[in-house]
Amino acid sequence: MMDTRDCACGQTTVRDDAALWFVRLQEPAVDVELRHRFQAWLDEHPQHRNEFEMLQDLWRAADLVPAARLRALCETPPALKKSRPVLRYAVAASVLAVAFGLGLFSALNHPAPYTAEFSTTLNERRQVALPDGSVVDLDSRSRIQVRFEQDRRNVELSEGEAMFSVEHDTNRPFVVAAGSGKVTVTGTRFDVRRGASETRVVVEQGTVRVQGRDAADNDFINLTAGLGSHVDARGKVAAAYAVNPAEMTAWRSGKLVFNNASLADVAEQVSRYREKPLKVASAAVGNLRLTSVFKSDNTDALLKALPNILPVAVRTLGDGSQEIISK
Repeated sequence: MMDTRDCACGQTTVRDDAALWFVRLQEPAVDVELRHRFQAWLDEHPQHRNEFEMLQDLWRAADLVPAARLRALCETPPALKKSRPVLRYAVAASVLAVAFGLGLFSALNHPAPYTAEFSTTLNERRQVALPDGSVVDLDSRSRIQVRFEQDRRNVELSEGEAMFSVEHDTNRPFVVAAGSGKVTVTGTRFDVRRGASETRVVVEQGTVRVQGRDAADNDFINLTAGLGSHVDARGKVAAAYAVNPAEMTAWRSGKLVFNNASLADVAEQVSRYREKPLKVASAAVGNLRLTSVFKSDNTDALLKALPNILPVAVRTLGDGSQEIISK
């Protein structure tokens, strides 16, 4: 979906803004202030640069049009010749019309390649807008690598957790790879958490396809809103199960919600919000279950509360990390 911006004349698309800048920059003399404003507009969002470069390509494509046809199509009514900016805009618009007529626009109007990396530090949350209109929310200590191609949008979640709000595009699937699993969508809203031993997927809206990273194309399960799954280290995908997306994505509002979660899972999640990792002393301790809510920026409160909730204690190790042990 085309991004929009509010302006004095009402709602305008990014493509309209790009056209206006294109016309302004055709003036014989462009002052420094205008160039600075143009550069700020380009840097505001990757889509701005993409649209402007597309117009430049279309303008250069005019060289492919026979001269006589170009003169005829760019003929400007006498009333417009009084205004140089209007004339320039009319000629530009005519060239674009020629490009449409010759099919040049469809050849040039393809998504530009895009590569980027985004990450968060301890207790940082960050929202990232991608050039296709999709939005990614990153939790503490998370990292993604983004690589958009003409027919595919790829994201690698190398650590942590992220919520993806994907702009619909049936021609370019959005694929998130994390650990031994991957998620494929065309447009939806879902959360992916990459853990030490598995990758968990929760769907808030739409439908996603979950499979092992190296699985065959026809080896997958579909998840719809309110369902989740996980992929183990071997790439095996668990059957879909009911989840509460609001609880499992509460990290976006600074909360950690545990609903019958194993202490092993709790320790892994909490470690993302602490300088030193939190560990469990044994499998028996790790299998204990916890139901509670804590603030992600105050995990010390969780450690203080644990001995009052479960038959455990918390001890500090020599390296400064902490470990949950049985009482």
